[in-house]
This record gives sequence, C-alpha cells and structure tokens, in this order.
Amino acid sequence: MKPRLAIPEPCGYDKAYSGRSLPPYLEAVKAAGGEPVVIPLGLTPEETAKRITECSAVLLPSSTADVDPQKFGAERHPARAAPDSLGDAADELLIQDAYNLRKPIFGICYGLQSLNVWRTGSLLQHIATKIKHDLGGSAIAHPIEVEAETLLARELGTNASPGAISVNSSHHQSADVVGDGLRVSARCAEDGIVEALEGTLPGHYVLAVQWHPERTFSSDHHSMRLFESFVDAARNWHASPQKNLG
Repeated sequence: MKPRLAIPEPCGYDKAYSGRSLPPYLEAVKAAGGEPVVIPLGLTPEETAKRITECSAVLLPSSTADVDPQKFGAERHPARAAPDSLGDAADELLIQDAYNLRKPIFGICYGLQSLNVWRTGSLLQHIATKIKHDLGGSAIAHPIEVEAETLLARELGTNASPGAISVNSSHHQSADVVGDGLRVSARCAEDGIVEALEGTLPGHYVLAVQWHPERTFSSDHHSMRLFESFVDAARNWHASPQKNLG
C-alpha cells in the first residue's frame, strides 16, 4: 500500500501560482512511490484534520507569499510579499499534527520558512548578497555545503564536501535564527545563507530545503533521492507503533 502524503495548496490568494506549481509536487511524490493527498486551503480545522488523519506524512510546498514578520517579532521589510492567512492556517495544523504523531515532514522553500517560524525561529526578510538566490525554474544557481553526519548528508548518500552539490534556487527570504529542535544541515557555499534545516529529535524525520527538488526530480539524482527518502520515511511511519502516539 502506498503511503499517503498530505500536501496543502501552495497559496491561498494566488490561484494561478498554485495551479502551475502544485503538479510537480504531485508528480514527484508519485514517482517516489507515494500517494499525494491535496489539502485545499480554507477548510475548517475539523475538515482539515479529517483529511490528514489517513496521511502518514506532510509535505510543505513553496508559495508566492511571505511569512508574516509579526510571527517572529520583526517589522515589515518593503520587499516582503503579502502573507497568506489561509496557507498559514493549513501549515500550522499540518505541522502540529506531524509533531504530535511524529509523522515525517518535508519542507520546500517557503515550507522551510514556515516550519522554522512555527518552531519559534526567524527569517531574513530579504536576502541582499551578490549571490543570486532567486533564479526561478530549474536553473542551477549555486553550490551548497552539506554538513557531515546529518540526515540530509545521509539521504543524499554523501558527506558532501564543499561545492559537491549544486542546487536550483528561487527565494528572496531564508532562515535566520534557527527554530527550537532544528539544526542547519546545509548552507550556500558562497555566502552562508541557510539552505537546509532538519529536526534534532531522534526517530522523527524532519527535513526542509530552500531549493526546489520538485522541479528537477526527473533529471537530477539528488532531487529524486530527497523524495524517495521522504516517501520511505512515510512508509516506515505507517508501519510503526509511533503512529499510535498522541
């Protein structure tokens, strides 16, 4: 039986973006052996809870929105995009459910930022370096340094010496203060911007990357491996007594 993975719609106020950005996530999950379950935004908490009850993991996707800086005690930066109250509400319910039951979590781009803020971390609201972090599409942007002995290094199958892995990039914000129970597992090799976070609780699969593996999973081994690792974790959770926690 394929594990079911909950994926909220990417943006509550930009339906055009949601319509074009959601399919690659669905295709990547299916290619890795999972069954995606789309969570529409705007459902009541009870409706959302009902839909995710049968899901074994949570994928937090990208968005055109930016996390409301009030959530981490900061003033609004002029370059910040509008927040997405519907998307935030869904993310918070899914993250809470995943932490309560130790369900695997995989965050991508905005998903990393949402997770970090939920864990009481903060964000750089606008990256201002000479390195391009907002290229869009599947274009390779820059190399990353992956920390050895991390979940990310293990799942990629390498200790990733500096510059060993190059990633695509489409974001103007990034994690700043790292949230509780999270650690940095990769940074941009050229300017130190956080490129991946992961959980520190043993036995709970939590991984988030700032780049877009859903756009390159069919052509890049490392991107495909991230989805396979996530689906494997969901399958293992489904078969584990951990699902009876909470």
